[in-house]
Amino acid sequence: MDSFTSFLCLCSIIFQSISLIEAQASLCRTTCGDIPINYPFGIDDGCGSPYYRHMLVCSNLGNLYLRTPSGRYPVHSISYSDPHILVTDPLMWNCRDGDHFRPTRPFSLDTSTPFTLSSQNDYLFFNCSEDYVIVEPKPVFCERFPDRCDSSCDSASYLCRHLPECADALSASSCCSYYPKATESLRLMLRYCASYTSVYWKTIGSTTNSPYSQVPEYGIRVDFDVPVTTRCLQCQDPSKGSGTCGFDTQTHNFLCLCKEGNVTSYCKGHDISKHKRAGVIAGTVTGISAAGAIGIGIGIWVLKKVRAKAPVTCGVQSNENRVF
Repeated sequence: MDSFTSFLCLCSIIFQSISLIEAQASLCRTTCGDIPINYPFGIDDGCGSPYYRHMLVCSNLGNLYLRTPSGRYPVHSISYSDPHILVTDPLMWNCRDGDHFRPTRPFSLDTSTPFTLSSQNDYLFFNCSEDYVIVEPKPVFCERFPDRCDSSCDSASYLCRHLPECADALSASSCCSYYPKATESLRLMLRYCASYTSVYWKTIGSTTNSPYSQVPEYGIRVDFDVPVTTRCLQCQDPSKGSGTCGFDTQTHNFLCLCKEGNVTSYCKGHDISKHKRAGVIAGTVTGISAAGAIGIGIGIWVLKKVRAKAPVTCGVQSNENRVF
C-alpha cells in the first residue's frame, strides 16, 4: 500500500510537469485588461521582440505594469501608431494632495532598453530649497544669466500657474518647472524639493499643426522603437498564415509562432512538425509526450529504489523517506 501511495505522489508530480508544458502550447495573449498587446511587446515569455522581454507584466486582475529599475508602474495606455506608453506613478503628487507632500521616488528607465523619456513630458517640483535649487522666472533669469539658464527651475512656468485639473490646488507651496537631463539630476532635485509630478502633452484631434491641439495631463510618456524585420512582416502576413512574431526563450532567435507549432520563417506552406520545440511558446504535443515518457520511466526507476516500508509524506522530505 505504501509503494502504491508513493507511485500516486510521483504520478501527480509528473502530470503537473506535463500540464506546465501544455500551458506553453497556447498562443500569445493579445490583451491585458482593455489594453491591446501587440508586437513588439509580449506578456507571455517568447512573444514579441526579445528587446522588450519581461518589460510588461499583466497581473491576475488584468492590470498592466511597466517594469523599470525604479519600480513597477501602472500602464494607462499604449499607442502603436505614435509609439509610446503612458504610465502613472501613484507616489507622485496629484491634485488631491494639495499642499501635503508624500514621500516619492525618482522615475528612471534602463538605458540599455529601446525606451526613452519623451520630450513631451514636463516635470513640476514643489517647495524646493532655494539654498540649493535655482528657482527663478526663466525668461528674466535666462536673459541675465544665459550660462545658467538650463540649470534653473522655472517659477514662471505656465503649468505651475495653470495646474491641470486643479489650478488652485496649491495655496501655500511653491512650484517650478525643470526637465532633468538624467536620472541623477532628478535624484538631486528630489533631495532638495518636497515632491514632484510629471505632466505630458496629449495630442487631441488630428490637427497637429494647431497650437491648441495638445492638452496637459498627468502621467509619464515613455517612447519606444518598433524593431521591424522582414521575417516578422512575413510571419504576420495573412497570405502566409497570420503567425505571431516571437523568439526562442533560450537563444533569442526569431520564431514565427503558429497554431500548430513554431517555425523560423512563416506558418503557411512549411512543415511545422520539423520545427516543434518544447519549452518555447506554442510548444507541441510531441514535447509533451516525450516529457511524459521520460517522467514515467524515471518514476519506475525511483519506485524500485524506495524501500517498501518507508513512510510516505507526499512533497515532504524526512530522514525516513529521503530518496537521495
